[in-house]
Amino acid sequence: MIKKLTEMKDGLVGGYHSRIRERAIAQAKARIALSERDLEDFSESELEVVVQDEERKVKGSLKQSAVIAALIVLGLS
Repeated sequence: MIKKLTEMKDGLVGGYHSRIRERAIAQAKARIALSERDLEDFSESELEVVVQDEERKVKGSLKQSAVIAALIVLGLS
């Protein structure tokens, strides 16, 4: 039973991380499109840095939204 719950949790967390990664990649592509450089001009490590920066921004946005939602719920109860 515990193993099954652990697998479910890992699946949910993995899905959460992959959705954040996908959103960060889309935002990184937009950021690169707005820059003066082509995608081919970036090395793999530079692309990873750009995507990690976008992931950080996405996570920060989600945390901020969660805090605001919690404050709204607490304020309305």
